[in-house]
Amino acid sequence: MHSFLPFVVSALCFISVVGAHPTLEKRQCQATLNTALTVAKTLQAHYFNTANGQYTGGSLWTDANTLEDLHNLMLATGTNEFAAVADQSFIGKSAQSSDTAHWNSILGGSNDDAGWVVLALWKIADYKIARGLDATAYQNSALTIYNIIAGQWDNTCGGGVWWSTAHTYKNGNHALISYLAITNELFLLVSATGAINFPSNAAFRTNANNVWTWLKNSGMRNSAGLWNDGLTDACTNNGETTWTYNQGVIASGLSALYAVTKDASLLTEAEITLDATIKLLTTNNILRESCDNAAAGTVQCNQDQQIFKGIWTKSLQYYLDRANDPARVAKYSAFLGSQSSGVFHFGTDAAGDVGSVWYAPNAGGSIFTPKTSASGLEAHIAAAKYGPC
Repeated sequence: MHSFLPFVVSALCFISVVGAHPTLEKRQCQATLNTALTVAKTLQAHYFNTANGQYTGGSLWTDANTLEDLHNLMLATGTNEFAAVADQSFIGKSAQSSDTAHWNSILGGSNDDAGWVVLALWKIADYKIARGLDATAYQNSALTIYNIIAGQWDNTCGGGVWWSTAHTYKNGNHALISYLAITNELFLLVSATGAINFPSNAAFRTNANNVWTWLKNSGMRNSAGLWNDGLTDACTNNGETTWTYNQGVIASGLSALYAVTKDASLLTEAEITLDATIKLLTTNNILRESCDNAAAGTVQCNQDQQIFKGIWTKSLQYYLDRANDPARVAKYSAFLGSQSSGVFHFGTDAAGDVGSVWYAPNAGGSIFTPKTSASGLEAHIAAAKYGPC
């Protein structure tokens, strides 16, 4: 494994390059967008608490994903229906201060939560800039949080970002090195996205290259092409669950780095994992988390796991955005359509909520929460852009 020093990003680099993005495909299916809008309206009506700016039954990182999703949807549709949500939200209100101590208090030492919040703040900023609105507070807070994450890199296990600022991680009864795949995949994604949006700030690109080199040599990707959960205290693959979101976030990070470097081998690396996901983590050609079961009285996915599948579909959308290749769109289009269809036919109840199970009709085992609803929303948005119409 290789070790590198992290680079902190200077705020000065944001001044002249705000909103810089590569050319992305703009195809959308209106019928699928309409379905997504219906899900989003139900999600907001059932779960968003305007008093505290949070989703009832949500958490900081899942709320961050949901805010990102709403703004991803508004950018796709041109609607401003959810325009007030960012500034009403707890995350949006918190973004009015970019003080490091302020954000350390909110994040509570969780570096993966921090990565999700950066992505949400940047997507909100994209939306505000597209509408001619001031996004400075969101960008400044995203920069503060990014630098908190970068400061968690050290040479234990040859590099990598710690999952927690406490540098401890428990799994069962065994103390493990606190290196999770998702934390470092997110660091790749936010670093490479920063390099796209703010190209004059070289630290983003340097950090993205460094974390990918470390990930590639970490051993966390197994022989099947899937990423396990993290590393043991011996700095080896811990053999834990290959969650769907791990497979998606790494792909979106690699395509963002490809957009910066034009190194096509990064797309090859990403598709090893995307293709393994489709082969190994599906039932009836629909994503299935290992904890998903349509039958009543079965073990069910926990509060975090309920949103994982949707994050995979969102990540595939972002992968295709950055790869910007019609042949790759054609390769994955039908699969994205299957996910949206599964969500619509199997996952959605009579009240319009989306449950946790997509692969089969709900027989009592599907859970309905703001996380599962956001997950289904993500599947529809991705399919609207790249699935069949």
